[in-house]
This record gives sequence, structure tokens and C-alpha cells, in this order.
Amino acid sequence: MISTTFTPAGVRAAVAAAIRAPSLHNSQPWRFRLSDGGIEVRIDPDRLPRVSDPNRWAARLSCGAAVFNLRLALAVAGTPAEVRLRPHPHDLDTVALLVPARPRPATPAEQDLYSAIFRRHSNRRPFWPNPVAADARWRLIEAARAEGAWLEMVIGAAAVQTVAEIARSANRVLERDCAYRAELTRWIRTSPAGDGIPVEAGGPVPEPQDLLPQRAFGVRTRAPGRDFEPEPLVAVLGVQGDSATDQITAGQALQRVLLTATDSRLAVSMLSQPIEVPRAREQLRLALGRYGTPQMVMRIGYGQPGGPSAPRRDVDETIDLA
Repeated sequence: MISTTFTPAGVRAAVAAAIRAPSLHNSQPWRFRLSDGGIEVRIDPDRLPRVSDPNRWAARLSCGAAVFNLRLALAVAGTPAEVRLRPHPHDLDTVALLVPARPRPATPAEQDLYSAIFRRHSNRRPFWPNPVAADARWRLIEAARAEGAWLEMVIGAAAVQTVAEIARSANRVLERDCAYRAELTRWIRTSPAGDGIPVEAGGPVPEPQDLLPQRAFGVRTRAPGRDFEPEPLVAVLGVQGDSATDQITAGQALQRVLLTATDSRLAVSMLSQPIEVPRAREQLRLALGRYGTPQMVMRIGYGQPGGPSAPRRDVDETIDLA
């Protein structure tokens, strides 16, 4: 039984958390609409990196992550939501509809994950060599499972090398495309802005000997021949299929994993190159031997706390009140 409604003020507060979700090149491809007492999460077609994301896979993943943040914010406010993915099947832009559910107190887990929203950011700098503890790895695997996804930890030097080579190969394919390189450059920010990747958050400049490919967002250089990170923990997130609904589900699972990592004092950066190239994605699936479709590759470890994060646009720029 529905016994509450979302108010414009409550929606605005929840959207302030939702927009902290990650997105490809920090493009922030989402809009939120309060309509008939519910909240629609929609893809903003004017904010898509069209070369990097021609099929809107990354946009659906990002909007799914925003849906998860929205769920947490509403639950912590005492107005939890029921989520309906793709409520209008013929409307390709509507990702989800959140409608009021029975009021209840937020659980301790919801409160912990909600508090992590505003501390989470992609850390593109090298991580410390400390191995990630087994209980922390288990928490991340369980976080993905709770949202209907799987998280495969890539264990062993040979397995990591295989995934790394797939990622490097995909990166080479992408960088041969002049339009791709030009689009990437357009999202680099050297002065204050509400979107894109600031150079100070971009990490060191990539070197040919790096194990995993990094996008060239940063400007800091290293001594020639110095490794970026010799033994990272690599994980791959996947779901059963690759439909639009599957990708939105993967986005929610991705955000739960990222917030769980933050709550565990772990740092994460994402590598989407092997997902963006279809052949590399299939190679990755075969290498993992998992049933389902890879949706994101992650680098996980212990890093310097704090650090620069990507900016966000003002909340009012993302909300439509109907």
C-alpha cells in the first residue's frame, strides 16, 4: 500500500545524491522528473559521448548507478521507493520509475552506503602495494550479488596479464579512431567546469609499459620506464545478459560495489575500454569463463585518501518538475 508521496524538496535532496554516480568521461547523462508523485530517471540525449557510447550502453550503466544512489537517499529520508526498470518499453530514454513504497526506517547498511556516496570518487593514481584483504573482497562480491550481478576477481599473474592484454588491445583500437581521440579531448577540463575530467583528477600520463591502459586525462609525468602499478587487483562486473534492462541492473550493481569499496576504505578506478570494443568484450567473457556479459573492468586497491574528484553540475540543471 502506498502511504506517502515524494515532494519537490525531497526529490531535490535525493537527486543531490543521485548525481554523484559515475559516468563515462563524467558526462552526467541523466535527467530526473517528478511526475504523478513518482520520480522518472531519464537519459539526457544532449549529454552523450556519441563516439565512445554509440549504443548508449554507458549512459544506461550510469543512469542505473544514479538510480541506486536515489534509492539510498530516499530510504535514508524515510521514504523508500519501489523501482520499475524501463516502465515504458517503447520509450528508450526512460531508465526507471521510482514510486513511493511503505515508509520504514533505513537499515544500518543503507545508512553506511549513503554516507559513502559523497566520499566516493574514481582514483586514477597508483595504489599502494598492500593486498586487498579477503573479507573486503568478499564484501564486494556480495554487493554485486545483492543487485543481481556477479563480480569476478582476476586472480594470478597469468590471468591478470590476459585481461590486461585484452584491455590494452581494446585501447589501441579506440585510439586509432581520430573521432574518438577528439571526443576524449573535449571532455578534459583545464579550468573549473560542471562536468568532464579535470586534469588534476586525471592521474599520471600513461606510459607504454603500463600493465593496464589509462585514458590520457592527466598531465603529471613519471620517470621514463617507471611502472604505474605492478600488481593491481583487477575485477570484472557482469550480469546475465546485455539488454537495456540488464545494463541498468549492472549500473545499480556497479554503484553498490563502488560504495561498498568506499565504505571499506578501498579506492577504485574503472576501465571501460574492453567493454566498448565488441571483440574485446567477447574475448574477456571467454577468458573469465563466466556465463553472462561483462559490463565493467575495475582496478581496486588501497590508495591515498581524499584527492581530487570530478565536478558535478548543479542539481537544478538536472531536474524537470512536471
